[in-house]
Amino acid sequence: MNLHARYTIGMNRTALLAFAITVSSPFAAQMTAAENWNSKSAAAYLDGRSEWWETWSKSARDHGTFCVSCHTAVPYGISRLTLRTALGEQGPSAPEQKLLANVTKRVRIWSEAEPFYKDNPGGPTKSSESRGTESVLNALILSAYDAPTGKLTDDTRTAFNNMWALQITSGEKRGAWIWLDFHNRPWEADDSQFYGAALAAVAVGATPAEYRANPDVNEKLELLKTYLKANYEGQSPINRLAVLWASSRIPGILTAPQRQSLIDELVSKQQPDGGWSLSALAGLWKRRDKTELETKSDGYATGQIAYILQQAGIGRDQKPVKQGLAWLAANQSKTDGLWQAYSLNKERDLSSDIGLFMSDAATAYAVLALTGGN
Repeated sequence: MNLHARYTIGMNRTALLAFAITVSSPFAAQMTAAENWNSKSAAAYLDGRSEWWETWSKSARDHGTFCVSCHTAVPYGISRLTLRTALGEQGPSAPEQKLLANVTKRVRIWSEAEPFYKDNPGGPTKSSESRGTESVLNALILSAYDAPTGKLTDDTRTAFNNMWALQITSGEKRGAWIWLDFHNRPWEADDSQFYGAALAAVAVGATPAEYRANPDVNEKLELLKTYLKANYEGQSPINRLAVLWASSRIPGILTAPQRQSLIDELVSKQQPDGGWSLSALAGLWKRRDKTELETKSDGYATGQIAYILQQAGIGRDQKPVKQGLAWLAANQSKTDGLWQAYSLNKERDLSSDIGLFMSDAATAYAVLALTGGN
């Protein structure tokens, strides 16, 4: 039986078809242990890395703030609150509070704050790239924290106002945002403008329906949807995966055939051990130091795909997700609480602070996958 016949997924959760799981005995044992992971250890790692980032001299910015990084701060900001119930916490941890205070401060002083990166001879558009990128990331983090309440705070509304004000309104990129390009995958490459637009849609999708129904917001959202739909084909799997996430919150971005085709493609990339490798999502990307990409399963790809498949309506008892969760449960570091991942851009010392950037994001997405996310 071919994959498509075995795995037909409709637009509604109730339309998912169950199918038998046929795996070897050792892997079946792993699957029964899919919930056996250490949430306390994961939280300690995420808190520790966020605390380090918040005080690292190279992340410092003006007005006593710090950069909201794609690899550490953003994944932390959208994942950490999901651990609260499991840990019996009554409120945000100290590093969470500091991150939220930092984002809120920059939102409030938006017109005064300097961009994360300034224009220079080697990057003459870095100021505008920084502003566009930060506006989306601020809205993404704050909307994630507002989502459980069903209401937007004034600061989150301001963050969205800042974001919409920078949306491109003319030309072939109409509907997107100017985005940071440091020639680094998966977040700051030459095609990451599309990825950033998908994140903007994820952020808007976390808002209450009444906000999206506002005529001014709806007009901008339609512009964003038009951009994503028009530029979807030909994107790397990394970028298309982000659109699957967005489409789980905002209907009409992907057609049913596009959605099904992408899910089938993701399932086909799952490795025999149940995980996924980020290198399989990178298209023709090559490391700039000419070292070979790591092809074994990693926490970033496995965590992100297992999380987004759930968001797209695939239950935890369905084979791809169940196997992915089993891989995550079996591959959390027993000493550090992290899930390891590898740079797409150069070979790094995985024990160094910079070498841990991908593991920061991997651990955040693993937590989202294992907890069911927001």
